[in-house]
Amino acid sequence: MELIPAPSAVEGGPLPGGFRLDRTTALWAAPGTQTTERWLRATLGAAFGLPLPPGPQNAPGAVRLLLDDELGPEAYRLGVGADSGVEIRGGDAAGVFWGAQTLRQLLGPDAFRRAPVRPGGTLEIPHGTIHDTPRFRWRGLMLDVARHFMPKDGVLRYLDLMAAHKLNVFHFHLTDDQGWRIEIRKYPRLTETGSWRARTKFGHRASPLWEDKPHGGFYTQDDIREIVAYAAERHITVVPEIDVPGHSQAAIAAYPELGNTDVIDTTALSVWDNWGISANVLAPTDTTLRFYEGVFEEVLELFPAEFVHVGGDECLKDQWRRSPTAQKRIKELGLRDEDGLQAWFIGHFDSWLSARGRRLIGWDEILEGGLAKGATVSSWRGYAGGVAAARAGHDVVMCPEQQVYLDHRQDPGADEPVPIGYVRTLEDVYRFEPVPAELTPQEARHVLGAQANVWTEVMEDHARVDYQTFPRLAAFAEVAWSGLPAPAERDFADFERRMAVHYGRLDALGVGYRPPTGPRPWQRRPGVPGRPIDGALPNR
Repeated sequence: MELIPAPSAVEGGPLPGGFRLDRTTALWAAPGTQTTERWLRATLGAAFGLPLPPGPQNAPGAVRLLLDDELGPEAYRLGVGADSGVEIRGGDAAGVFWGAQTLRQLLGPDAFRRAPVRPGGTLEIPHGTIHDTPRFRWRGLMLDVARHFMPKDGVLRYLDLMAAHKLNVFHFHLTDDQGWRIEIRKYPRLTETGSWRARTKFGHRASPLWEDKPHGGFYTQDDIREIVAYAAERHITVVPEIDVPGHSQAAIAAYPELGNTDVIDTTALSVWDNWGISANVLAPTDTTLRFYEGVFEEVLELFPAEFVHVGGDECLKDQWRRSPTAQKRIKELGLRDEDGLQAWFIGHFDSWLSARGRRLIGWDEILEGGLAKGATVSSWRGYAGGVAAARAGHDVVMCPEQQVYLDHRQDPGADEPVPIGYVRTLEDVYRFEPVPAELTPQEARHVLGAQANVWTEVMEDHARVDYQTFPRLAAFAEVAWSGLPAPAERDFADFERRMAVHYGRLDALGVGYRPPTGPRPWQRRPGVPGRPIDGALPNR
C-alpha cells in the first residue's frame, strides 16, 4: 500500500480480490461523524459519480463511519472486507476523517479528481486492516500571504492539500511590512492603505528587478469566516498571526501614530516594496497597545483557535534606542534594555490573551529579555530556542529554518528558480527530526509538534508556491504524522517508491510540484537573482 504518510501498521493484504465500490454502495455515519460523511459524498461522490446513499448500519457492502473510545485522539482503524465493506473507526471525529483520507488514497489517483474520468470503471479496495495514530498533535503549515497575497480560493485549495496529507494546523501569516491582509472594521485604513503596495521587488532583495505595478489584496471578515469554517470541516485549526512589534510598516503606513514619531516622520512611510527587515517598528506606547487590543478583539471573534500568533521576530531596536519615548518607558518599567522592552510588549498581550481564554505563541525572539509566563514558542532559528523554552517548561512548535523552510532551494542546480538559502532536498526534509536529542522525556513532552513554513517573498503566484512546497510537504507530513525511526535509519528508498505513486495523486489535484528530474521549462526563472548559500548548515 503506497500510503503517505505511512500508517502505524497494516494487517492482511494485499490479498486476491477486494471490496468493490459501486453505485449501490451505501454510506452509514454514526452520530459525531457527519463532517466525514459530507466530505465523502462531496469528494468521492464527485470523483466517481457515486451517490453513496444513506443506508442502515448492517447494510451489506456498505461504508460505515463510527467513533471508538478505545482509540486515541485522531487515531483510526480502517478495515476492508469483501462482504463487510469498509469500516472506519476513529478515536474522535478527526480520526474518522483521517481514515477517510487513507481510503481516498487506496482508491487511486482518480479519487483526487473532481469528476469521473473513467465512468463505469471498477473501484476495488484491497482487503486488510490499517491501524494508525499521529505522532504529534501539531502538524502545521505556515503560509505567508502578506508578502504575496493569495486569493481566498487559493487558501481553500491549500486547506484541501493539507487535509490530504493529514496536516491539522494552518498558521495564517496575515500581516507584515509588505501588506496587511485582514479586514479590521474598527480600523479601516489597515486595508484601505495597508493592503497594497505601489510596486514589488522581483527576486531577492539585492535584485535590480522590479514589478512596477500595484500588488495587494485582503480578506474580508466573511472571507475569514469561510476559511475558518472550511478548515474546521477538514479538522484543521487556523492560527492567525498578527505580527508585533516588528514587521509592522504596513500598519504604520496606515496609522502613522503607531510608529516612533519622535524619531522619524512616520507620515512619509508607505507600505514597504522591498524584502528584508524594516527598521520601522511599533512605538511602545499606550496608544499602540490600545490599538492592537482593538485589532485582537476582532481577531478573536473570527478565529476560535486556542492559539494566537503575535510574531515577535526580527524587531530591530534602532528606533527605540533613539526614541526619548521608548527610553522613558524603559526607565519607568525598570527594564534593563530594549530587549526587555520587547519582552514587556509581548508580555502585555500574553496576559491580555490569557484573560480571554487564549494562548499566545510567537517566534523564538520572544525568549529575548525574558519569556512571557504563558507563551508558546515557534522555534525557527534552529533548535536552540525550542530547547531553551522546553527546559523552562514552555510548549514549543519546532520549525527550524534550515530544516523546514520550504522557500529554501531544493537542489543546487543552475536551473533552480530564484534559489534561496541552503539546499534542502526531499530527503533532507524526510530526515528532519522535530524532537532534539538533548531534551529529557519530560522536556520533550513540551514539543507540541512541527511546522513547515512557506515565506513568499520570491513566490509571486500559486504556481511558485506549489513548486517550493511540493513534494517536500509530503515528506514533512510523514515526519509529523508517522512514528519514524531515527533520521539515519529512515527508509528513504521506500518513501521514494511510495512517492512515485503519490505524484499521480498530486497530478490529479493539479499541484505544480518540482519533478524529481528538475524544474520544467515554465517553472524556471532565468535572470531573476536569488540568494543561494553554499556549505555546511549552521549547527544550532
